[in-house]
Amino acid sequence: MKRRKRRRRQQKRKLSLILCAIILLITAAAFLLYTPELLHQSTDSLSLNADNHDSNALDLTALNSSYAILVKADTGDILAERNSTEQLYPASLTKIMTALVAVENITDLDQWSQLPADIFPDLYEQNASMAGFQPGEEVTLRDLLYGILLPSGAECCLAIADYIASSESAYVDMMNQKASELGMANTHFCNTTGLHDNSHYSTAEDLAVLVKYAVNNSQFREVFTSSSYTTSTSSLHPEGFTFYSRLFSSLDSPAVSNGEILGGKTGYTQEAQLCLASLAAVNGSEYILVTAYAEGSTQTEPFHVQDAVNVYNQIGSAY
Repeated sequence: MKRRKRRRRQQKRKLSLILCAIILLITAAAFLLYTPELLHQSTDSLSLNADNHDSNALDLTALNSSYAILVKADTGDILAERNSTEQLYPASLTKIMTALVAVENITDLDQWSQLPADIFPDLYEQNASMAGFQPGEEVTLRDLLYGILLPSGAECCLAIADYIASSESAYVDMMNQKASELGMANTHFCNTTGLHDNSHYSTAEDLAVLVKYAVNNSQFREVFTSSSYTTSTSSLHPEGFTFYSRLFSSLDSPAVSNGEILGGKTGYTQEAQLCLASLAAVNGSEYILVTAYAEGSTQTEPFHVQDAVNVYNQIGSAY
């Protein structure tokens, strides 16, 4: 009898263990099936408004640009993003850092500088965008600064780098140091112009950090938000000549729903496609939008600018 009772107890224990194992397996299977949905919801919540706005108000899925981020200019809160931490080629958005480093290292923008003749052949060969200055021309540093941001002049970038650091490579070191100071951990510059280099990269998020910092500098902001600028007179341009912002030249009007686009910097290379960093005031608040890789070129419709109008109009309608 005792043996039978012992066997029964052992059998009950085995059955209990088997039942527990089955329950654990069912629970684990249910968890694995449900977890992807939880992760998907978590990712979506992080990609949208970090404050009290309606998380369904902004839609970036219809943009031409593969990478995008929208932030509040005063707080840096991310309101919406699309692949914003993925590596991209910044093209001429690089010149935002080039101009910022210049502003922070020049005490008098009315000083004169000569454009080195030896910088031009390579720029012509690479079909770099130019502001219109000539080899050996003497211009003010203010002219060079506006030439960097409005017409995206590569010769202005190299001239100002030569003036401040005596070489482009030394100036690029200053740019990378500034990026490090700003916490742009996923950014590395190889040149001042944004001409393509596989090791020259950033992210939409890092570029938004840069713009947020830069527009708080009054001198940078003045240039960044200008639609045009007429240069000083020189021997080669006795009456000066006028730069026009590539962003504003692509807009029928800076007006958006309940606000306006204040300024920005465009960019394009074949590898980077169309990209844009812009600043807008909507419903009394300022916003920064960075978009990149809108398929097109300088000869197509300005799909990057259309994306900016799209997003700023959404803000104006929703908030």
